[in-house]
Amino acid sequence: MRDITQPIFIAGPCVIESQEILEIVAEELVRINKAYQVDIIFKSSFDKANRTSIHSYRGPGMEKGLQMLDDIKRKYDLKILTDIHESNQATPVAEVADILQIPAFLCRQTDLLLAAAHTGKIVNIKKAQFLSGADMRYPYEKSVEAGAKETWLTERGNCMGYNNLVVDFRNIPTMKSIAPRCIMDCTHSVQRPGGNGISTGGDREYVPMMAQAAKAFGANGYFFEVHPRPEEAKSDGPNMLYLEDLEKVIASLL
Repeated sequence: MRDITQPIFIAGPCVIESQEILEIVAEELVRINKAYQVDIIFKSSFDKANRTSIHSYRGPGMEKGLQMLDDIKRKYDLKILTDIHESNQATPVAEVADILQIPAFLCRQTDLLLAAAHTGKIVNIKKAQFLSGADMRYPYEKSVEAGAKETWLTERGNCMGYNNLVVDFRNIPTMKSIAPRCIMDCTHSVQRPGGNGISTGGDREYVPMMAQAAKAFGANGYFFEVHPRPEEAKSDGPNMLYLEDLEKVIASLL
C-alpha cells in the first residue's frame, strides 16, 4: 500500500469529450506533478450511464473510450481512474485503468464490487448519496475480501431532496476508521442533481472550501473534475473546476 500520510489527487474531465480536451488536461496534470511532486491520477469516464435525460451526452463508449485513456496513459505516464457500471466491464477496463471506480448509486451492488476486486486493481468506492459513512463498511469488506489491491472510500455528499446535496464531514473520519484512504469528491459534492431541469446544476465556487473542510476532517485524497471550459462541458459543467484553478487549490492543500 502506498504511503497514506501523503494526499493523492484525482482530476480530469467528467466524461471523455475529445482527445484534445484529454490532452489539455493531462499536460496540466503533468506540469502540476512536476511542480509539487504530488501523486496525481487522471480521471475521465467513457460512459455516463446515469445521466438525467436520455438525450444527454454519455461518452464515446467503452471500446473507443478505453483506447483514448490508454493513449493518455502511455503518452503522459499518468495513472488512470475510470468508473464501471456493469460487472462485465471490469476485466477489459482493468487492462487500461489502474483504479476502478464504483459509482455512488451502485456502491452496494455485490456482483459489481466483486468483479472490480477480482481484477486485483485498486477499487475506489464512492459513498451513495443515501448512505451514512458507517454504512460503507459493508461495500469495503466486499471489495477487500474479494481481493482488491487496495480499497478506497470517497465522500460525495448526501441527497436531501429538492435538487441539493449536503456534506456531513463527520463521514470522513468515520470512513477513515474503515478504510485507510478516504477521499473527498470536492466537485460532485457541490452538485444540484437535476437542478437545471434535464441536467445537473452545481456551485463550483464552493469547491475550494469543500477541499479545505475535508482536510480539516482528515481526508487524505481529493477528487476534482476539471475542464478547460466548464461552461461548454457536456456533463457536470456547473460543478466542475476550471482547469486553470486546479493548481491553486492543490497548492492550498499541501
